[in-house]
Amino acid sequence: MSLKGKVALVTGSTSGIGLGIARAMAAEGADLMLNGFGDAGEIEKLRAGLAKEFSVKVEYDGADLSKPDQVAAIIAKTQKDLGSLDILVNNAGIQYVAPVDEFPEAKWDAIIAINLSAVFYGMKYAIPGMKAKKWGRIINIASAHGIVASPQKVAYVAAKHGVVGATKVAAIETANDGITVNAICPGWVLTPLVEKQLEDRAKAAGTDVPTEEKKMLAETQPMLKFTKPEQIAALVVFLCSEGAATMTGQPISIDGGWVAH
Repeated sequence: MSLKGKVALVTGSTSGIGLGIARAMAAEGADLMLNGFGDAGEIEKLRAGLAKEFSVKVEYDGADLSKPDQVAAIIAKTQKDLGSLDILVNNAGIQYVAPVDEFPEAKWDAIIAINLSAVFYGMKYAIPGMKAKKWGRIINIASAHGIVASPQKVAYVAAKHGVVGATKVAAIETANDGITVNAICPGWVLTPLVEKQLEDRAKAAGTDVPTEEKKMLAETQPMLKFTKPEQIAALVVFLCSEGAATMTGQPISIDGGWVAH
Protein backbone atom coordinates (compact mmCIF):
# COMPACT_ATOMS: atom_id res chain seq x y z
CA MET A 1 0.00 0.00 0.00
CA SER A 2 1.05 3.61 -0.33
CA LEU A 3 0.47 6.57 1.95
CA LYS A 4 1.75 9.00 -0.68
CA GLY A 5 -0.07 12.32 -0.37
CA LYS A 6 -0.93 11.65 3.29
CA VAL A 7 0.53 13.51 6.25
CA ALA A 8 1.30 11.79 9.57
CA LEU A 9 2.03 13.32 12.97
CA VAL A 10 3.72 10.87 15.34
CA THR A 11 4.22 12.13 18.90
CA GLY A 12 7.26 10.98 20.85
CA SER A 13 8.93 10.02 17.57
CA THR A 14 12.58 10.94 18.22
CA SER A 15 13.35 7.45 19.62
CA GLY A 16 11.94 4.00 20.46
CA ILE A 17 8.48 2.94 19.27
CA GLY A 18 7.63 6.39 17.89
CA LEU A 19 10.72 6.51 15.69
CA GLY A 20 9.94 3.01 14.39
CA ILE A 21 6.43 4.17 13.46
CA ALA A 22 7.71 7.38 11.84
CA ARG A 23 10.15 5.37 9.69
CA ALA A 24 7.37 3.03 8.56
CA MET A 25 5.09 5.96 7.66
CA ALA A 26 7.90 7.60 5.64
CA ALA A 27 8.68 4.27 3.92
CA GLU A 28 5.05 4.20 2.71
CA GLY A 29 5.45 7.71 1.29
CA ALA A 30 3.74 9.80 3.99
CA ASP A 31 5.06 13.26 4.84
CA LEU A 32 5.92 13.52 8.53
CA MET A 33 5.77 15.77 11.55
CA LEU A 34 8.16 14.49 14.20
CA ASN A 35 7.85 15.42 17.86
CA GLY A 36 9.82 14.56 20.97
CA PHE A 37 12.66 15.53 23.25
CA GLY A 38 16.38 15.18 22.66
CA ASP A 39 19.51 16.92 21.48
CA ALA A 40 18.64 19.51 18.79
CA GLY A 41 21.58 18.49 16.57
CA GLU A 42 20.69 14.78 16.77
CA ILE A 43 17.03 15.52 16.00
CA GLU A 44 17.99 17.62 12.96
CA LYS A 45 20.21 14.75 11.71
CA LEU A 46 17.28 12.37 12.18
CA ARG A 47 14.83 14.70 10.39
CA ALA A 48 17.14 15.30 7.43
CA GLY A 49 18.07 11.61 7.25
CA LEU A 50 14.45 10.44 7.04
CA ALA A 51 13.61 13.08 4.42
CA LYS A 52 16.56 12.02 2.26
CA GLU A 53 16.18 8.25 2.69
CA PHE A 54 12.47 8.15 1.83
CA SER A 55 12.13 11.29 -0.36
CA VAL A 56 9.34 12.71 1.79
CA LYS A 57 8.87 16.02 3.60
CA VAL A 58 9.81 15.78 7.27
CA GLU A 59 9.28 18.58 9.80
CA TYR A 60 9.94 18.64 13.55
CA ASP A 61 8.16 20.41 16.39
CA GLY A 62 9.23 20.11 20.03
CA ALA A 63 5.75 20.76 21.47
CA ASP A 64 5.40 19.90 25.18
CA LEU A 65 2.35 17.65 25.06
CA SER A 66 1.56 18.18 28.75
CA LYS A 67 0.32 21.65 27.70
CA PRO A 68 -3.03 21.64 25.80
CA ASP A 69 -2.22 24.83 23.85
CA GLN A 70 1.00 23.23 22.55
CA VAL A 71 -0.95 20.13 21.39
CA ALA A 72 -3.33 22.44 19.50
CA ALA A 73 -0.34 24.34 18.08
CA ILE A 74 1.52 21.27 16.73
CA ILE A 75 -1.64 20.10 14.95
CA ALA A 76 -2.18 23.55 13.43
CA LYS A 77 1.51 23.68 12.43
CA THR A 78 1.32 20.24 10.76
CA GLN A 79 -1.73 21.34 8.76
CA LYS A 80 -0.08 24.64 7.79
CA ASP A 81 3.45 23.42 7.00
CA LEU A 82 2.58 20.04 5.43
CA GLY A 83 -0.86 20.91 4.06
CA SER A 84 -2.95 18.42 6.03
CA LEU A 85 -3.11 16.00 8.93
CA ASP A 86 -4.41 12.61 7.84
CA ILE A 87 -2.82 10.22 10.35
CA LEU A 88 -2.35 11.00 14.04
CA VAL A 89 -0.30 8.56 16.10
CA ASN A 90 -0.49 9.42 19.81
CA ASN A 91 2.60 7.62 21.05
CA ALA A 92 4.36 9.88 23.58
CA GLY A 93 4.46 8.44 27.08
CA ILE A 94 6.29 8.57 30.40
CA GLN A 95 6.47 6.15 33.33
CA TYR A 96 7.09 6.20 37.08
CA VAL A 97 6.99 3.29 39.51
CA ALA A 98 5.88 3.42 43.18
CA PRO A 99 3.13 1.99 45.41
CA VAL A 100 -0.19 3.92 45.48
CA ASP A 101 0.31 5.22 49.03
CA GLU A 102 3.80 6.50 48.17
CA PHE A 103 3.13 7.71 44.63
CA PRO A 104 4.24 11.37 44.26
CA GLU A 105 1.34 13.63 43.32
CA ALA A 106 3.43 15.56 40.79
CA LYS A 107 4.30 12.28 39.01
CA TRP A 108 0.60 11.31 38.88
CA ASP A 109 -0.24 14.69 37.31
CA ALA A 110 2.62 14.47 34.78
CA ILE A 111 1.77 10.92 33.66
CA ILE A 112 -1.94 11.67 33.30
CA ALA A 113 -1.11 14.86 31.35
CA ILE A 114 1.25 13.21 28.82
CA ASN A 115 -0.18 9.67 28.58
CA LEU A 116 -3.90 10.51 28.65
CA SER A 117 -4.79 14.19 28.36
CA ALA A 118 -2.45 14.71 25.37
CA VAL A 119 -4.30 11.89 23.58
CA PHE A 120 -7.65 13.63 24.22
CA TYR A 121 -6.36 17.01 23.03
CA GLY A 122 -4.71 15.44 19.98
CA MET A 123 -7.96 13.79 18.93
CA LYS A 124 -10.02 16.91 19.73
CA TYR A 125 -7.91 19.15 17.49
CA ALA A 126 -7.23 16.61 14.70
CA ILE A 127 -10.77 15.34 14.12
CA PRO A 128 -12.27 18.51 12.51
CA GLY A 129 -9.70 18.49 9.66
CA MET A 130 -10.18 14.75 9.13
CA LYS A 131 -13.98 15.15 9.04
CA ALA A 132 -13.63 17.90 6.43
CA LYS A 133 -11.61 15.52 4.20
CA LYS A 134 -13.79 12.49 5.03
CA TRP A 135 -10.63 10.47 5.77
CA GLY A 136 -8.51 10.03 8.84
CA ARG A 137 -6.65 7.50 10.94
CA ILE A 138 -6.07 7.97 14.66
CA ILE A 139 -3.88 5.36 16.32
CA ASN A 140 -3.33 5.63 20.05
CA ILE A 141 -0.42 3.67 21.48
CA ALA A 142 -1.89 2.28 24.70
CA SER A 143 -0.34 -0.77 26.40
CA ALA A 144 -1.12 -4.19 27.80
CA HIS A 145 -1.63 -1.95 30.85
CA GLY A 146 -4.65 -0.48 29.08
CA ILE A 147 -6.32 -3.88 29.63
CA VAL A 148 -4.69 -5.39 32.73
CA ALA A 149 -2.77 -4.00 35.70
CA SER A 150 0.64 -4.44 37.29
CA PRO A 151 1.64 -3.30 40.78
CA GLN A 152 3.37 0.05 41.35
CA LYS A 153 2.14 1.60 38.10
CA VAL A 154 -1.07 3.28 39.25
CA ALA A 155 -0.78 6.41 37.07
CA TYR A 156 0.39 4.57 33.95
CA VAL A 157 -2.29 1.86 34.23
CA ALA A 158 -5.02 4.44 34.92
CA ALA A 159 -3.87 6.57 31.96
CA LYS A 160 -3.64 3.64 29.53
CA HIS A 161 -7.08 2.30 30.57
CA GLY A 162 -8.29 5.85 29.93
CA VAL A 163 -6.70 5.86 26.47
CA VAL A 164 -8.58 2.65 25.55
CA GLY A 165 -11.87 4.19 26.75
CA ALA A 166 -11.29 7.48 24.94
CA THR A 167 -10.40 5.54 21.76
CA LYS A 168 -13.77 3.76 21.84
CA VAL A 169 -15.73 6.99 22.30
CA ALA A 170 -13.92 8.80 19.45
CA ALA A 171 -14.39 5.74 17.21
CA ILE A 172 -18.15 5.67 17.80
CA GLU A 173 -18.49 9.40 17.17
CA THR A 174 -16.51 9.36 13.90
CA ALA A 175 -17.73 6.01 12.58
CA ASN A 176 -19.40 7.54 9.51
CA ASP A 177 -16.87 10.27 8.80
CA GLY A 178 -14.26 8.12 7.05
CA ILE A 179 -12.20 8.09 10.24
CA THR A 180 -11.06 5.09 12.26
CA VAL A 181 -9.72 5.28 15.81
CA ASN A 182 -7.88 2.34 17.34
CA ALA A 183 -5.54 1.61 20.25
CA ILE A 184 -2.48 -0.62 19.98
CA CYS A 185 -1.65 -2.41 23.23
CA PRO A 186 1.97 -3.59 23.24
CA GLY A 187 3.54 -5.83 25.84
CA TRP A 188 7.29 -5.65 26.41
CA VAL A 189 9.00 -3.79 23.57
CA LEU A 190 12.76 -3.75 23.10
CA THR A 191 13.47 0.00 23.12
CA PRO A 192 16.65 1.80 24.25
CA LEU A 193 14.85 2.45 27.56
CA VAL A 194 14.17 -1.27 28.19
CA GLU A 195 17.68 -2.24 27.03
CA LYS A 196 19.08 0.07 29.71
CA GLN A 197 16.73 -1.46 32.34
CA LEU A 198 17.98 -4.93 31.36
CA GLU A 199 21.63 -3.88 31.66
CA ASP A 200 20.93 -2.39 35.11
CA ARG A 201 19.12 -5.53 36.23
CA ALA A 202 21.97 -7.77 35.01
CA LYS A 203 24.53 -5.61 36.82
CA ALA A 204 22.51 -5.63 40.07
CA ALA A 205 21.90 -9.40 39.94
CA GLY A 206 25.37 -10.35 38.70
CA THR A 207 23.88 -12.10 35.66
CA ASP A 208 23.81 -11.27 31.94
CA VAL A 209 21.31 -9.50 29.69
CA PRO A 210 19.83 -12.67 28.05
CA THR A 211 19.09 -14.11 31.53
CA GLU A 212 17.40 -10.89 32.62
CA GLU A 213 15.42 -10.72 29.35
CA LYS A 214 13.91 -14.13 30.00
CA LYS A 215 13.16 -13.23 33.63
CA MET A 216 11.53 -9.92 32.71
CA LEU A 217 9.37 -11.50 30.01
CA ALA A 218 8.41 -14.53 32.12
CA GLU A 219 6.88 -12.22 34.74
CA THR A 220 4.02 -11.39 32.35
CA GLN A 221 4.30 -12.96 28.88
CA PRO A 222 3.82 -16.60 27.89
CA MET A 223 5.93 -15.88 24.78
CA LEU A 224 9.50 -15.19 25.90
CA LYS A 225 10.15 -12.74 23.10
CA PHE A 226 10.17 -8.95 22.94
CA THR A 227 8.04 -7.13 20.41
CA LYS A 228 10.13 -4.91 18.13
CA PRO A 229 9.23 -1.29 17.33
CA GLU A 230 9.17 -2.36 13.65
CA GLN A 231 6.37 -4.85 14.40
CA ILE A 232 4.25 -2.17 16.06
CA ALA A 233 4.99 0.09 13.09
CA ALA A 234 3.80 -2.64 10.68
CA LEU A 235 0.50 -2.81 12.61
CA VAL A 236 0.15 0.99 12.37
CA VAL A 237 0.66 0.78 8.59
CA PHE A 238 -2.00 -1.93 8.36
CA LEU A 239 -4.48 0.19 10.36
CA CYS A 240 -3.98 2.98 7.80
CA SER A 241 -4.79 0.63 4.92
CA GLU A 242 -8.05 -0.07 3.10
CA GLY A 243 -7.94 -3.58 4.61
CA ALA A 244 -8.58 -2.03 8.04
CA ALA A 245 -11.24 0.47 6.92
CA THR A 246 -13.94 -1.11 9.13
CA MET A 247 -11.69 -1.74 12.12
CA THR A 248 -12.45 0.96 14.66
CA GLY A 249 -12.71 1.35 18.42
CA GLN A 250 -10.45 -1.64 19.01
CA PRO A 251 -7.76 -2.24 21.61
CA ILE A 252 -5.39 -4.44 19.59
CA SER A 253 -2.92 -6.50 21.60
CA ILE A 254 0.61 -7.19 20.37
CA ASP A 255 2.00 -8.63 23.57
CA GLY A 256 3.27 -12.22 23.33
CA GLY A 257 0.06 -13.50 24.94
CA TRP A 258 0.27 -11.25 28.05
CA VAL A 259 -3.46 -10.48 28.37
CA ALA A 260 -4.57 -13.92 27.15
CA HIS A 261 -3.90 -15.55 30.51
